[in-house]
Amino acid sequence: MAYLGPRLGPSRVFLPSVSAFRLLGSVGMDDMGLGVSRSSLERLDFDNVALKKLPLDPSEEPGVRQVKGACFSRVKPQPLTKPRFVAVSQEALALLGLDGEAVLNDPLGPEYLSGSRVMPGSEPAAHCYCGHQFGQFAGQLGDGAACYLGEVKVPSAGRWEIQVKGAGLTPYSRQADGRKVLRSSIREFLCSEAMHFLGVPTTRAGSVVTSDSRVIRDVYYSGNPRHERCSVVLRIAPTFLRFGSFEIFKQADEFTGRQGPSYGRDEIRGQMMDYVIDMFYPEIQQNYPDRVERNVAFFREVMLRTARLVAQWQCVGFCHGVLNTDNMSILGVTLDYGPYGFMDRFDPDFICNASDNSGRYSYQAQPAICRWNLVKLAEALAPELPPDRAEAVMDEYLDLFNRFYLENMRKKLGLLKKEEPEDELLITQLLQTMHNTGADFTNTFRSLSHISCPTEGQSEGDEDLAKKATDLLLEQCASLEELKAANKPSMDPRELAMLLSMAQSNPALFQMISDRATIVRQLERLSRLKDLMETSQEELRTKHAEEKRLALELEGQSDVQAVQEERVKVMGSANPRVVLRNYIAQNAIEAAENGDFSEVQRVLKVLEKPFSDQPERDEGEEQQQEASTSTSRNAVPYDSKPPAWAQEICVT
Repeated sequence: MAYLGPRLGPSRVFLPSVSAFRLLGSVGMDDMGLGVSRSSLERLDFDNVALKKLPLDPSEEPGVRQVKGACFSRVKPQPLTKPRFVAVSQEALALLGLDGEAVLNDPLGPEYLSGSRVMPGSEPAAHCYCGHQFGQFAGQLGDGAACYLGEVKVPSAGRWEIQVKGAGLTPYSRQADGRKVLRSSIREFLCSEAMHFLGVPTTRAGSVVTSDSRVIRDVYYSGNPRHERCSVVLRIAPTFLRFGSFEIFKQADEFTGRQGPSYGRDEIRGQMMDYVIDMFYPEIQQNYPDRVERNVAFFREVMLRTARLVAQWQCVGFCHGVLNTDNMSILGVTLDYGPYGFMDRFDPDFICNASDNSGRYSYQAQPAICRWNLVKLAEALAPELPPDRAEAVMDEYLDLFNRFYLENMRKKLGLLKKEEPEDELLITQLLQTMHNTGADFTNTFRSLSHISCPTEGQSEGDEDLAKKATDLLLEQCASLEELKAANKPSMDPRELAMLLSMAQSNPALFQMISDRATIVRQLERLSRLKDLMETSQEELRTKHAEEKRLALELEGQSDVQAVQEERVKVMGSANPRVVLRNYIAQNAIEAAENGDFSEVQRVLKVLEKPFSDQPERDEGEEQQQEASTSTSRNAVPYDSKPPAWAQEICVT
């Protein structure tokens, strides 16, 4: 949908100036005797329970500071110059009882949803939290760019906390400016909605607003900064409390020496637990009158939701990128979209964050990292949560994760008739084959759902079926040259040789400048590259054809037509045609930076139906092709494997 821009019709002639409204703050039209509200955003029913139930910082002084004994600090969002919508999500705004079309056409919409103007009933605040970042306790972090606007009660949809990300300085901004730019805002907006429509629990995004306000950013950390447009995302969730919210009470860390700003205020920890359980886990509050048993049940539920969430990430090929404890939701939903990525070629070692040099947050590490973060949450909840009880709960994590993961993978492979003990081995072998052949993760699973299973006693046509399966899957495999490029070590051979020598001769120095996991990863890539250098493309194709028959064997579970139809239906709803690949987001970002927001809106429309072969697909991609003539990139179908230029995209 095209952005219509602010309208300066008769309805605005008699109104006070924008600056006057900012001074008035939350005063609405009814208070001024004008009788009618101009904007649906002025009619939101705010009931900001978090600020009533949790300690609020008494100081409103500007500037960065340590905030002790409080969970929130009041802030004043900084207005943007000429804010305007890039896009809105009608489905997300509907959670707030809003009509997306009306909001998009509302002259005051961009101001209200960027924090440039305060809605009646809104109480802007920033949340104080701590976190373990890349394994080390960082002390006070908090909402450095995000701003809580309040909680909206909606009769048909419950209560929703809304916040704006990129609205300016808070006490937690540290050395930053509290602003976000267009590229990061578009990525967060699109992925929040994409994950929801993939069926993965997530915070939501209602809108993206950009402006004429500018900040300086060094995009590639290359010493060549540029001015970029300040932009703001409206985020929606029942709460944005996270594991790190409970780490503000942490004693001095034995490694970093940092401690939580509210260390020693144990009564606040109990207050926070009461609030979280009562508000977001009411069934636990009702079913467990004993406080300790209640707290154990709460932790078990958070653990279960986290295990289920990371299993869903693994099954759609999603990599979060920064799984610090401050980016883990207390509700078990995906929180904070920074350097995320969906895998293209299947690679267990996939790292989506270019600044994650050690691979701590790689794709295959995510389940273990989430477990580590849960352990840190348990430590933060003690003594409200007895450590021995927390340990017993954590003993359940791995089995739960495996159960959720296998459940999802069986659906992806159409293994519906029964659960076989060897299913786990078959899935592992399939993924190993995909890794060896550089198969595209999303498209390979989607292709499997297009292959019929032979029925019992039907030998004729089996060869054709196998050939069709092989050809379909071969299309998703990387070429030999692509595999060689992908497996080339990122470290200079001379540097690798030096580090290997140092690991033997001076282990202490080696530990200071590198780590064994990095070296092992480089050696594995070198070994794979050597094997590939000795392989011809024809040999590779032969290997593909032989190994891909395994995938066909995985599917041969039933000879009943009705079950076969059910299998195709389930696989079709478990294997998306489209995910938000980096090149799709990058095309939308480049168009938006050139003033064309239509690609952001078009991508959102496609992501809202990721499992369907959409009727509007052809038309949308025709428009995409036409739009691409004005950009430097050639348009690529949304369900395509990534183009060659996508390798240049660096997310950090």
